[in-house]
Amino acid sequence: MTTPIYIGYYFTIEPLQPASEILIAELGYAGFESFVETENGVEAFIQKPEWNENILDDIHILNSDEFSITYTKKEIEQVNWNKEWEKNFTPILVDGICSVRAPFHEKPDVAYDIIIEPKMSFGTGHHETTHMMIQHLLKNDLEDKKVLDMGCGTGVLAILAEMKGAKPVDAIDIDNWCYLNTIENVERNTCKHITAYEGESSLLVDKQYDIVIANINRNILLEDISVYAKTLSKGGSLFLSGFYKEDLEIINKECAANNLKFVECFERNNWIAAGYELK
Repeated sequence: MTTPIYIGYYFTIEPLQPASEILIAELGYAGFESFVETENGVEAFIQKPEWNENILDDIHILNSDEFSITYTKKEIEQVNWNKEWEKNFTPILVDGICSVRAPFHEKPDVAYDIIIEPKMSFGTGHHETTHMMIQHLLKNDLEDKKVLDMGCGTGVLAILAEMKGAKPVDAIDIDNWCYLNTIENVERNTCKHITAYEGESSLLVDKQYDIVIANINRNILLEDISVYAKTLSKGGSLFLSGFYKEDLEIINKECAANNLKFVECFERNNWIAAGYELK
């Protein structure tokens, strides 16, 4: 088996937030597949066949006057991804009842214990958006509800949904690595009612759900809110995250245009996770 060669970029950012989150999002779209957040910035990695000299040309934040971002890059023969995330991954506890941990962490005494091995996927619970989406799921009744986790990443939200009684649960991600990682984590948590799919919102034709979870980013949410609304049963719930407080107004406007009533939201370090109900 040939060891993949990666190109590593090492970014130094000032001020660190929210620039690092924006940078990671933009690099993800450009094809970078793994990230490590550091005290001074971000490390980003892409397989050499997917890389080209102009890959940073469309990374708009690099041209922003609000932040100072410098970087170096080098070719890497082999990356031990597990070691990279293990040294940065500590278990988290949400509202005292839900833990998200790695297989090597000690089992806590909580109602919902989720074991995640994220590898290159997004969704360990450490990021504000995942944390708040977990809060929404903990607060709501999911028993026998049909749930969609759109942009599932590691599958952590789909797994929690099943633990709270949801069935069936669909978990969809456009990224092949996330799709495969979700399957692994579903098996790791012995879930029986989750089906993972690789793809985007076009997969939702003729689908119907009681609850839709979408933790992606502002632009994709704005494009797909109308699709999510069409898949919801009357009185169904939509939970959205992946955007900042200043974006809430435009998200609310698009939801209202699709017959979705704002219910409540959580805010964490300027990130928002909002809940809506189909009228």
